[in-house]
Amino acid sequence: MTEKLKVIAMIPARYEASRFPGKLMKDLEGKPVIIRTYEAAIKTGLFDDVYVVTDSKLIFDTIGEYGGKVIMSLEEHQCGSDRIAEAVKDLDVDIVVNVQGDEPFTNEKDMRNILQVFYEDDADSIDLASLMTPISSISEIENPNNVKVIVDHNNFALYFSRAPIPYPRDKEIEITYFKHKGIYAFRKQAVLDFYNLPMRNLEASEKIEAIRYLEYGKRIKMVFSDSPAIGIDTPQDLEDARNIIKSQHIN
Repeated sequence: MTEKLKVIAMIPARYEASRFPGKLMKDLEGKPVIIRTYEAAIKTGLFDDVYVVTDSKLIFDTIGEYGGKVIMSLEEHQCGSDRIAEAVKDLDVDIVVNVQGDEPFTNEKDMRNILQVFYEDDADSIDLASLMTPISSISEIENPNNVKVIVDHNNFALYFSRAPIPYPRDKEIEITYFKHKGIYAFRKQAVLDFYNLPMRNLEASEKIEAIRYLEYGKRIKMVFSDSPAIGIDTPQDLEDARNIIKSQHIN
């Protein structure tokens, strides 16, 4: 019988987001976005602990006011996984799930599927897994806020880009495009190793942290998700999220 792994979720929360500053503290039907995300992670029931990791006193205090667990970053960081690495280094944990702070619709099915990777027969060869969901509309495919991913026949990532990939030079070939859902499940040592790898030009150019792993020859197992990726990158995304919460009668 496979031993149960100790799993925690960490939600990196940077206040000064470049595309939509302050978005994590925007009101989302009565609660800040970051609180909605924190509560969604807890609601899955799959984590031994859930933490927010932030550089913002405002976010730190807000999580505390809601009775949540929060860690203040001591250093400046270039991406969410780096922020998590600092926070997790002294914690007793096997798997760390990086849940983006602007993902208030994080759900149990996705989390269960990504964690299952670490219980499969080939689990010893996997240090990092992430999620992808099919997209078909031209607007979604061409939107640079939607990170696209291409995979090999075993669903290991080949590359991530904000550009439409692959480019359909031959229009006769049917292609499925996949949007990357920015949730990562790391073995603890893998996220610590990630932190110690310097950022290279491809990651810096695309502003996609997963590329760092690929640039150093490491593998990312991609897991299918049949739920849409609903992050909050723009004011319109926030309005769409409000409408979803209203329609689903989420408290």
